[in-house]
Amino acid sequence: MDEIEIPSHFLCPVSLQLMRDPVTISTGITYDRESLERWLFSCKNRVCPVTKQALHGDSDLTPNHTVRRLIQEWCTLNASRGIERIPTPKPPIDKTQIAKLIKDAKEFPEMQVKCLKRLRSITLEGERNRSCLEAAGAVEFLVSIIKNYDSSLLMEIESNEGCEVIKASDEALSILHHIKVSESCLKRIVGNDNEFVESLVQILKNGSYQSRTYATMLLKDVFELADPIHLISLTPEFFAEIVRTLRDQISQQATKAALKLLVELFPWGRNRIKAVEGGAVFVLVELLLESSNKRISELALIVLDQLCGCAEGRAELLNHGAGLAMVSKKIFRVSNAASERAVRILSSICRYSATSRVVQEMLQVGVVAKLCLVLQLENGYKSKERAREILRLHARVWRNHSCIPSHLLSSYPSS
Repeated sequence: MDEIEIPSHFLCPVSLQLMRDPVTISTGITYDRESLERWLFSCKNRVCPVTKQALHGDSDLTPNHTVRRLIQEWCTLNASRGIERIPTPKPPIDKTQIAKLIKDAKEFPEMQVKCLKRLRSITLEGERNRSCLEAAGAVEFLVSIIKNYDSSLLMEIESNEGCEVIKASDEALSILHHIKVSESCLKRIVGNDNEFVESLVQILKNGSYQSRTYATMLLKDVFELADPIHLISLTPEFFAEIVRTLRDQISQQATKAALKLLVELFPWGRNRIKAVEGGAVFVLVELLLESSNKRISELALIVLDQLCGCAEGRAELLNHGAGLAMVSKKIFRVSNAASERAVRILSSICRYSATSRVVQEMLQVGVVAKLCLVLQLENGYKSKERAREILRLHARVWRNHSCIPSHLLSSYPSS
């Protein structure tokens, strides 16, 4: 098909691909519906891609039947050259159709499974459909199903492996994830209602890996918008389940979302203590040992740095046999941001938890040598200053020690 010259008026001005569902907007220009909806909804643009004139209303897309028929005729004429005729597109879903579907499912519980299957299909058909779902109240309907996780119906869905039986609430969570709910809608859903969050925690505890991933990502989005009163009142059980998500490493998406969630929650109340009691420090060190993903390592060090801001977190890091060595090892191995966090963690340990045993261990596992290397190589002013401060603080024990390679001794601060 690449070798066949396509008439320019059959090409979408945005994607320069053959239009499959031509629509004309208020500026008089015709685009392919999928490309234009991606421009309008995913990229959050509200102007004509070509003229840059403002567009008012998401539904102002008029099907251009004339252009579509001309394209279909051209495809038919070129069938012998391998061109397939584009099918006549289905009319876009209407908000009233979605509302009717949801209304029937609420009135007749036996219709719930059928409704979810249809909503899933609608969700996967494009950005405009996902926007329509939110506007028609589908998000609130899906949330109500998730809240009934424990008593949720079972349903069959088609997967790559065949037919799979899952909970209706798991399917509702999957659809909710793919809708990409707006911030305003999320705020409206959560409000003062803890029941939804509690249901997501139950999914973290008992759900499949896929559902746990979606629940973790949704919790991150929810708590980025939550009021401080909700952030302070989280239970130890909540943190235990987030830590378990990190320990199980169910997916990179879930791991990143869980780490970002902890970063969001730690400044509030006793959340750091709750996380430490839930085993967060040990799991973070193990994550640093096992993960080769740059972003995960950076986030893990950020979280560990926050936890080492409290005595309980520092004690747990020192109780892990590889804690100090692992933090030190990440300096220069991941990124400048990761190196800075690692030096901050070592600074916290040296300033507040440096027993004689800890000072000796830092020599033996190479922490002191690494700090000397920071003075030689690190470009960041703050990291150099922290390293210099640490080395001065324990100079009486460390200076000229045989554990420090001779070529690094010149870097040891004189005063």
